[in-house]
Amino acid sequence: MKRLHGVTLAALAALALAEPALAQPTRKPAPAAGAVVAAKPAKAPGAPKEEAGPVIAYAGATVHVGDGQVIQDATVVIAGGKIQQIGKGLAAPGGATLLPAKGMVITPGLVDALTSLGLIEVVLESSTHSDEQRATSDSIHAGFRAADAYNPASVLLAVARSEGLTSAGVMPNGGLISEQSAWADLDGATAEDALAAAPLALHVHLDGDAPGEGAGHGTAFLKVREAFDDARVFQKSRAAWERNQTRRFAPSRLDLEALASALDEKLPVVFHVDRAADILATLRLAKELKLRPIIAGGAEAWKVAATLAAAKVPVMVFPLQQPSSFDAIGAREDNAAILDKAGVAVGISSGETHNARKLRQVAGNAVRSGLPYEAALAAITRVPAEALGMGARYGTLAAGKTANLVVWSGDPLELSTQVLDVVIRGHRVPLKSRQSALLEKYRRLPR
Repeated sequence: MKRLHGVTLAALAALALAEPALAQPTRKPAPAAGAVVAAKPAKAPGAPKEEAGPVIAYAGATVHVGDGQVIQDATVVIAGGKIQQIGKGLAAPGGATLLPAKGMVITPGLVDALTSLGLIEVVLESSTHSDEQRATSDSIHAGFRAADAYNPASVLLAVARSEGLTSAGVMPNGGLISEQSAWADLDGATAEDALAAAPLALHVHLDGDAPGEGAGHGTAFLKVREAFDDARVFQKSRAAWERNQTRRFAPSRLDLEALASALDEKLPVVFHVDRAADILATLRLAKELKLRPIIAGGAEAWKVAATLAAAKVPVMVFPLQQPSSFDAIGAREDNAAILDKAGVAVGISSGETHNARKLRQVAGNAVRSGLPYEAALAAITRVPAEALGMGARYGTLAAGKTANLVVWSGDPLELSTQVLDVVIRGHRVPLKSRQSALLEKYRRLPR
């Protein structure tokens, strides 16, 4: 991959001098006089709380917008938690904090759509897991909401932030139909502050090893079809159901309500599926049930790339996925490249929680395997945002969008590149984490 060099000492010093402000727990006052502030748009349901933020201007950077466009010597102006202006050679508004960024690279904040950040703290300690519905033998958990269990104080959030993640799809686990995920910005004192959309999507695991099933792929499809069919009948005859005048439904009331929210393409449904035959069956099922599908994993999606492109169904891939099961026996590292060439909207996920910080490394490996560079950047910014219905506010750098961005010392897909600054909803956030604190503590050991 092409690398960007020449970060000036003056630019690094400018960011370093501004570092004390990062540790301040209080928000700065409203934009200063003379700042460029756009009119407030109508607040969308589930949108972040409006707040007066600082006026910041990064000047002289190479900006990757996220849609393939690259702007040299660009200025990015942020105010009120949103991007106000972006363009080449713009003058910073009066009263703005000017941060020279010549030689640096700015991208949209990275997005990993398939994590359990904020729901799991220690993998091997069950008491720190809030990622699944327990004490039930039922495999339909559609009513389970990630938003109810999200912990904004998780130490994993700062670790992910320090590597450029600003947003994540927070996804519970367990069950055939496992949960309603949420979109979290990785900052905020409370869940209400952090969550920008809840529910975000419904998640379905269509494979023979779905928890509570074990009876093969056909049984999994049967149960999913039955659950959504029950939800449609429930939706049309709710009053009769309340009077106990309908047939018995397989899912519970809250599960039925959650399933109904995804009917008629109202809420995305993420189908976790790998085998090519099952991907095609998923597309047929989604069409039959009038769902808005997203394929997650898709180890063999390359085999049916043309069909996915024609159906305009996005695919969230794990570029380093190996043929570790019979479902994924056709996995290959150029999966993303083949899908992109066929015209499929390709997103990339780390598929992890503790290692969500490795998202850019995973995207870099997709480039190594043939995915065009700008497509890889879009796969960890714009594509997941658009696929999940968040594209109006996230995923690219444009006036009026939520100001989530990252300032890099060079090529963000190179491991040697450093994260210099992270902005979430218009506020520069600290790059310190538990790991960096441990590094400082043990940097010099007594002899």
